[in-house]
Amino acid sequence: MPLRLEIKRKLAQRSERVKSVDLHPTEPWILASLYTGTVCIWDYQSQTMVKSFEATELPVRSAKFIARKQWVVAGADDMLIRVYNYNTMDKVKVFEAHTDYIRCVAVHPTLPYVLSSSDDMLIKLWDWDKGWMCTQIFEGHSHYIMQVTFNPKDTNTFASASLDRTIKIWNLGSPDPNFTLDAHSKGVNCVDYFTGGDKPFLITGSDDQTAKVWDYQTRSCVQTLEGHTHNVSAVCFHPDLPIILTGSEDGTVRIWHATTYRLENTLNYGLERVWAIGYSKGSRRIVIGYDEGTIMVKIGREEPVASMDSSGKIIWAKHNEIQTVNIKSVGADYEATDGERLPLGVKELGNCDLYPQSLKHNPNGRFVVVCGDGEYIIYTALAWRNRSFGSALEFVWSSDGEYAIRESTSKIKIFSKTFQEKKSIRPTFSAERIYGGTLLSMCSSDFICFYDWVDCRLIRRIDVTVKNLYWADSGDMVAIASDASFYILKYNRDVVTAYLDSGRPVDEQGVEDAFELLYEINERVRAGIWVGDCFIYNNSSWKLNYCVGGEVTTMFHLDRPMYLLGYLANQSRVYLIDKEFNVVGYTLLLSLIEYKTLVMRGDLERANDILPSIPKEQLNSVARFLESRGMVEDALEVATDPDYRFELAIQLGKLDTAKEIAAVSQSESKWKQLGELAMSTGMLDMAEDCLMNAMDLSGLLLLYSSLGDAVGITKLSSLAKEHGKHNVAFLCLFMLGNLEECLQLLIDSNRIPEAALMARSYLPSNVSEIVELWRKDLNKVNQKAAESLADPEEYPNMFDDWQVALEVQIKVAETRCTYPPAGEYANFAGRSHINLVEAFRNMQVDDEVPHENGGLDHELEQNGEEQEFVHEEVQEEEVHEEADIVDEDSNDSAVLVNGNEADEDSEDKTSA
Repeated sequence: MPLRLEIKRKLAQRSERVKSVDLHPTEPWILASLYTGTVCIWDYQSQTMVKSFEATELPVRSAKFIARKQWVVAGADDMLIRVYNYNTMDKVKVFEAHTDYIRCVAVHPTLPYVLSSSDDMLIKLWDWDKGWMCTQIFEGHSHYIMQVTFNPKDTNTFASASLDRTIKIWNLGSPDPNFTLDAHSKGVNCVDYFTGGDKPFLITGSDDQTAKVWDYQTRSCVQTLEGHTHNVSAVCFHPDLPIILTGSEDGTVRIWHATTYRLENTLNYGLERVWAIGYSKGSRRIVIGYDEGTIMVKIGREEPVASMDSSGKIIWAKHNEIQTVNIKSVGADYEATDGERLPLGVKELGNCDLYPQSLKHNPNGRFVVVCGDGEYIIYTALAWRNRSFGSALEFVWSSDGEYAIRESTSKIKIFSKTFQEKKSIRPTFSAERIYGGTLLSMCSSDFICFYDWVDCRLIRRIDVTVKNLYWADSGDMVAIASDASFYILKYNRDVVTAYLDSGRPVDEQGVEDAFELLYEINERVRAGIWVGDCFIYNNSSWKLNYCVGGEVTTMFHLDRPMYLLGYLANQSRVYLIDKEFNVVGYTLLLSLIEYKTLVMRGDLERANDILPSIPKEQLNSVARFLESRGMVEDALEVATDPDYRFELAIQLGKLDTAKEIAAVSQSESKWKQLGELAMSTGMLDMAEDCLMNAMDLSGLLLLYSSLGDAVGITKLSSLAKEHGKHNVAFLCLFMLGNLEECLQLLIDSNRIPEAALMARSYLPSNVSEIVELWRKDLNKVNQKAAESLADPEEYPNMFDDWQVALEVQIKVAETRCTYPPAGEYANFAGRSHINLVEAFRNMQVDDEVPHENGGLDHELEQNGEEQEFVHEEVQEEEVHEEADIVDEDSNDSAVLVNGNEADEDSEDKTSA
């Protein structure tokens, strides 16, 4: 059976002929050198070119990252080696290295060395710490040297491939080769070392259209890989997967099994000849350089092959090596921080006879099954002894320890706990996947069928595309993960049993009420486990979440891809592992899960018994859970965060509780929000208190003026002046009839022109005083404008009805500071304002004859505080009639000029 390799194309960029490629070890970068002489860096995440170096007009046949120096080193056909800083784009060094084309450069993994090979049949060693001095020359090949590569297991040695048909193995420090392999019948183009395990292998590719695997200790050919129809131009052993990749001028990349040497896959992207293959240890990404561009693919899954039993013992596979760790070995005295890597002691458990692609404990933890290469082997978990094996595409455990295998899309077998075959099933559809657990599940591409383990009777068919399936330990709940969401279903075991026992026939849909859909969550599940009725999972954004009762809570934001191992109830921690086999734990309290589960089931009495055992820092999480289920009052009792409690109290309309919280926190926003709510609900005393605490002077003005509260407005005027809120203070004083204080406030705030206009309208006796102040202030800016201001004492002829206005002021002052209660507003609202100057003039004409409305005294008495001030009509008639606005280049010099009645001495004066 073939390896189940997922191959996904991650980048495709068209360009001129690509001669070499390299992957950066930490950045998402691909380095490509082109036949045109350009060296460029592609970002495979953003799919854009981030750097470009125009090195030369001749081909650059090899370029490599030197990540620890932030450099790129490149060798070209102009015989020069160039070194660039890939951050600053500066040239670090350019020097002549050979007397012919440079075919390859190779960077030592730890030392400051670079090897170069050339058509001059020489290999040279360069030391950048010594100013790029050539410290050694290696001679021995009789033709072009196409590639050199360091041995990752012994970095003091390297191999070279030449068109003289040989491979030579060299030692640094020695000018002569250790030995020579007569490798191929034609020139050798490429060579690479095996890095995955202990095997002393290397691979070569040749113009004879073959690739060969060699044991360099015995100097013998282990395997010849045949199938390409043109020169083999690039070869590599994948450092993490059991595969060999070979690229050829026939335009294909072939993927071979590194153990069986079976051809697993052939890639052909139609970009003509393949010239280079690049990879990086710890990454599943492969980069391929073609005549017409660059392709990057991701092969296989990065998820580590690992499993944890219920006691905390973890078994994982690193290639064919099996290792084990025990979380309990950390010790109770060690306080692990959430997300911190655990210092676990790794023990070698043994080796596996096949390459593991999956590994899983059975329910009681006694056995472990390893699957891969189309086979499975069951081992004992402690001694790692082989107990059973066979051929299978998939293997799944039941919740009782039985297991099933999928031999093909049309044949499934079930085995007992003693490894004996019990039943063979041939489904009526193409079974693409199977899942274990409480029921045996078989999936096609667009539906899933559940069967019981004993008689393989159909329980239920559900039309959904399944990516994974997770059963709770109780067997009553199951999560079905699809492409973009997951579903929580309840399995009605009693309903199914009753239906089957009744002898009624089961149609192709199964038992209708076998499952009940509880929740649908729009999130993609990468991996999940159940703890009671709580489903823990990590999503596509690498958040660690848990779902109880349809409510999703984010536990932690993971800083890198991590995969769930399991949950240890006695530690209240969930454990995860990353691709580097680092194990970390996160706290998830069992008491919290139990509480939420009981609430979800409606058992509030037992839930309240558990509540005291939940730590205080988790209570807000509990409160939000209760709120999500409509239990807002309970949430208010449980919550500890003041802001959250305030929100809940507002939501419930418990304003007294909200006021207590606001009094403790002394938050202006809380007081303001509560004040507005209290005002809207008619709780005016509370509203006043809240607005005062919030120092919301505008809100207080609205409140006091609505109530007709003269005392409150008086206090507010003083408060507003203290806090520099002159507009609020002015309105308060104006409503109180304190015109003199209004005038003084305008003067104090340097708003003298406005003070003059106000005095002209309401306090004419003060106009002369204000005009004098205005003149002094305006004189600093514009003397002519200041002189144009007219004083009514000097030019009374410019001010209509001036004497009448003075007498009206005296008369109105008698009733100005009387404050009818707000309840009498209706008595005044419908009455139109009178023109007091006109009324006063008419009264003088009629002498003692009363007006139709009872005279001026009567008008003042009837209109109360509304007659405190002269109506706007006075201002319109006395100030703005026949007036023009003149700008005298001053902020304050917009003055009113009236020349209709001016004599010769006052023709440039202005009426205030």
